[in-house]
Amino acid sequence: MRSRTGGGGVTNDDVPIGRRVARWRVRRSMTQQMLADRLRRSKSWVDKVERGVRALDRYSVIQELADVLGVDPEVLLGQPRPTPAGPPDGVDDIRAALARYDTLQAPERTDELRRQVGYAWLSYQHAHYGQLVRVLPGLLDAVQGVRSPELLVQAYRITSSLLVKLGEADLGWLAADRAMSAAGDDPILAATAAISIGQALRAQDRDHLALAALLPAANRVLPPSSHNGDQEVCGTFGDQTSRKPLDQLREGVPARQRPPGEWAVGGTLLLQAALAAAGCGEHRRADELTDWAAGVAASLRGYDDPHRTSFGPIAVELAHVLVAAQRGDAVEALRRHSTVVRREGWRRLPAEYRGAYLVDAARAYLQVGDLRGAARALVDADSVAPAEVRCRRLARTVIADVARAQPVPAGVARLATLVGLTR
Repeated sequence: MRSRTGGGGVTNDDVPIGRRVARWRVRRSMTQQMLADRLRRSKSWVDKVERGVRALDRYSVIQELADVLGVDPEVLLGQPRPTPAGPPDGVDDIRAALARYDTLQAPERTDELRRQVGYAWLSYQHAHYGQLVRVLPGLLDAVQGVRSPELLVQAYRITSSLLVKLGEADLGWLAADRAMSAAGDDPILAATAAISIGQALRAQDRDHLALAALLPAANRVLPPSSHNGDQEVCGTFGDQTSRKPLDQLREGVPARQRPPGEWAVGGTLLLQAALAAAGCGEHRRADELTDWAAGVAASLRGYDDPHRTSFGPIAVELAHVLVAAQRGDAVEALRRHSTVVRREGWRRLPAEYRGAYLVDAARAYLQVGDLRGAARALVDADSVAPAEVRCRRLARTVIADVARAQPVPAGVARLATLVGLTR
């Protein structure tokens, strides 16, 4: 991950992101004022972005610019370097950073650290895992020195998510637990940490434990009136008597009375809980939780995603696909899949999110014996987020399953070679 002084973004070459914005603006025959008008911002804002005076460190802003300029966000951030096969080196350095308990208190420099954490999130969302592995040990040392709960939680969440991707779920769980400890009494920080705990437990096939962690977190972050008195929204796993009907689950404080970002955290907890429920055979509960998350998503309108959840109607639709696949209904899963990937919001999701989902979609195609569909999903995933296909063990397994076919579907032979598989 590289940031340039005043460049304000994550790049993979020597061209600052602001200069790319200027180039594409000129290609689209726009003046700075025209671009500003379409963005509903000032001409001064555009000028500062293009000159590198104002940082572009929020994915949502880069998405907005990319939409107006008619390009993918990845184009503004620079084409990723060729992604080597296999997990990137450096996990041991992250482990060592997590094992250091004697970090000295550092002078307060939270603004700079907040910028670095923002760049780390962008690297993760764009699946630049090799860069992130190199950056995280130093970032962890820095945030532990400053002792800012917000920055600690975010850094540990990024670390946990990356480690889960790289097949180090146990170490990812440790990082997620650190995030929960750092959150202290802040309910929203604790809720975001619970998302990471649920993901790490699910990656270890401990869906029961994940559900037990996620549901109480959802109960705490969603408005009290949705609990209907003294009963919790969904109870604890295994307590069937406290589960509420769907129409009651959707009742509660109108979304406008709470910050949208907090509702997005609650919705994300519901989706993670739904996937955990599906993983342990609680399919009815999984559907209820996903439907409730859909109600939360429908109440949100254009927010800045401060907690990096990527939650919204498209995320709910993707969860519907995965829940259907988990219960063995691959036909329903693929019917929904073919619809959701054509929706406008699909391209707005981070590359990491889309790439990971497409690998899961490839598994659903395999369930129905559609090797061409599985191959197409894998090739699309490699195009969107190469590291999702080339660095993750799960993707390697799916590639191997598809590559056993005779003849090997187009595109998969190349992927099999890239990840070192032989038939």
